[in-house]
Amino acid sequence: MKRPPGRRYDREIFGLALPALGALAAEPTYVLVDTAIVGHLGTPQLAALAIAATLLGTAITLFNFLTYGTTARVARLHGAGEAAAAGRIGAQALWLSLALGGALLALISLLAAPAVALMGGSGETAGMAVSYLRISALGVPFAMIALAGQGFLRGVGNLRTPLVILVAANAANAVLEVLFVYGFGWGLAGSAWGTVIAQAGMGAAFVYWLLRAPADSRRPSWTTMRPLLRIGGDIAVRTGALLLSFALASAVVARMGEAPLAAHQVAFGLFIFLALVLDAIAIAGQILVGRSLGAGDAEGAYAAARRMIFWSVVVGGIFCLTLLAGTGTIPRVFTGDADVVERARDLWPLFALMQPVGAAVFALDGILIGAGDTRFLKWSMVLAFFAFAPLALAALALGLGVVGVWAALNVLMLVRLATCGARFLGRRWAVVGV
Repeated sequence: MKRPPGRRYDREIFGLALPALGALAAEPTYVLVDTAIVGHLGTPQLAALAIAATLLGTAITLFNFLTYGTTARVARLHGAGEAAAAGRIGAQALWLSLALGGALLALISLLAAPAVALMGGSGETAGMAVSYLRISALGVPFAMIALAGQGFLRGVGNLRTPLVILVAANAANAVLEVLFVYGFGWGLAGSAWGTVIAQAGMGAAFVYWLLRAPADSRRPSWTTMRPLLRIGGDIAVRTGALLLSFALASAVVARMGEAPLAAHQVAFGLFIFLALVLDAIAIAGQILVGRSLGAGDAEGAYAAARRMIFWSVVVGGIFCLTLLAGTGTIPRVFTGDADVVERARDLWPLFALMQPVGAAVFALDGILIGAGDTRFLKWSMVLAFFAFAPLALAALALGLGVVGVWAALNVLMLVRLATCGARFLGRRWAVVGV
């Protein structure tokens, strides 16, 4: 019996997606470990960590183009058999991460106090948050190196090594934080120092792998960096518009009362968690599409991409059915407040039905990033934001509640699906060569 054409890619898709999923889970694990350790120090310390972690997380997320842009360029060169040129891209990504990491360290150190104040921090909590930020800023250059290192290793199809490095860094972070916070009695500052040291070790490991790869040059080259920066600018705008959409949704719901905000947080927290699985499939898309196009195989890239969209939507469909079946029970896992549960039930069908659509969008993101079609992605996300924002604000003005905000979030995803789907079917992204 002849297999469907796309099935020949299944083993490679899952072989790439599974270790990618483990690596993606590392960042939330860092946050959970920090929260669990600091949570026993007291409420002010936990509040300070919440403010500082939000600011640091947002800042670093905006620079995730160091991973995505590097993966796309390296995968294309790797597919073309140009290992030395791929190594040169890795070296440029390293230089770029050091420059951006140093600049971000200085910026965080300088603006820590006003940024914490802008987030609503005051008194003892603000002081601890500022201190945590300034210590943690020392680890930012190493975190940037890790982003570039992951991008390079993904591009050459080595996803096992980033997983090992990130797991080891997480383990070191947990041990060091317990030692510093409770053993040495350093409190919240001990949590920050533990993370910085773990990040330094992680950064050193990625530097080793970046320098170990064959390269025709490792000297800084503006000509080689410029395409990375162009892709990076596009992805930064796309990521920024997405984060702004989520922030606007939370800000609007916050003005509707505590119960709607709590219900929104339950659904949004689950959305971010489920997105990890879909992101892993998208990473497989970046690698396979970039590699196939670099090898001159546009038809292979299209076939692999279609299969990844299929599997992503299947996973999204499973999430949808599971969430619908758990409408009355899942929210109760997170809260015992009857008002919050009732608001969660109201928005739950919209949250569930967004999963297959979001799954397709995640896959298309990975495919178009792998193809280097980031300029289109940028404008697609900007368009989606401008479709979403008036609807979210109208939900507040018209008294539509949290349901209105989640309806607007569904529109955001549908606009992205329509634009990116049309781009995919048109195949203008499938440009072969290096």
